Amino acid sequence: MDPAAEEARHLGLRFQRGFLAGRQLGAFPWAELEKKLKSSSDALLLLDILQKTILHPLCLKYPPSLKYRRCFISELIKKHESVATEPLDELYDVLADILNKEESTNCYKSYLLPTGDSVTLSETVAIISQGTTGLVTWDAALYLAEWAIENSAIFNNRTVLELGSGIGLTGIAICKICNPKAYVFSDYHHCVLEQLRENIHLNGFVLESETENHTKMQSQSQRAEVMDLQGPKITVAELDWDSVAEEQLSELQADVVIAADVVYDPQITLSLIGVLQQLSISKTVGKPPEIYIAFTVRNPDTYHLFQTELDKVGIGWQVVPTHTKNLFLYDLHSNITLLKLLA
Repeated sequence: MDPAAEEARHLGLRFQRGFLAGRQLGAFPWAELEKKLKSSSDALLLLDILQKTILHPLCLKYPPSLKYRRCFISELIKKHESVATEPLDELYDVLADILNKEESTNCYKSYLLPTGDSVTLSETVAIISQGTTGLVTWDAALYLAEWAIENSAIFNNRTVLELGSGIGLTGIAICKICNPKAYVFSDYHHCVLEQLRENIHLNGFVLESETENHTKMQSQSQRAEVMDLQGPKITVAELDWDSVAEEQLSELQADVVIAADVVYDPQITLSLIGVLQQLSISKTVGKPPEIYIAFTVRNPDTYHLFQTELDKVGIGWQVVPTHTKNLFLYDLHSNITLLKLLA
């Protein structure tokens, strides 16, 4: 492949990753696209981007919000019209199709994995919905998923407990790539738990509580196929950090505990410390679990409070070095930190 064609292919893939994941339109490489279009009157690049985004099979099955698709196609049309005199019918056909649809309160975002698989999530359109911020994916969850994929040996054949799973991005990615023996998603808000279960199903997993009934309904050949493809034992737990009993945490027998974007409010932080203290002594057999907490430092005071409270209960911590591969698109300027806790 000649350099120009390779550059165009790479540009198309950047648009694809950003679009499927629903990244802000301002983060797309529009200037590079316009420069590329000005250097060539060929419309193949725009058609390729169209196929990789709005017409991608994932988008057709699990579409981003209607407003998002409308703004994206409008921007593509603008870029085309700025450098060409002949309209590109395919762009206007897609716009007309979108304008005839009705908006939904939910949308989908898909995150491409290095294996060629993807994590698709149903999310709410609003950042705050049903009184919670847990119905959208935050950057620290993407960061933690990247780190986990790069350090998959930590999770291989082990039982993982995730605190504050939200709608499931990190855990689903780990279940698809890192081969855990068991994975426990947990949260407290009932709407988040409902959305979380939906997303687990959406990505082809069956919850442990459903496995028995699911197996009974299958033919012998289907059961054999499921056994061959069997993934981790997956459960969803309702955990209230203010009232969870040490016995409940001990029963989970977690080897690894993770959490993303749970350090953002002083009151919640203090509740989290209580849970982490219980977890650090909860393993009845063997050593305490390894604990990793990822968070975006929005308020330094909250971050320092977290560290101070960890010190008070005798839990040490160390900053985990940044991983090397950027698999997902998020704000690389965000101050995201990953701590490993030392019981």
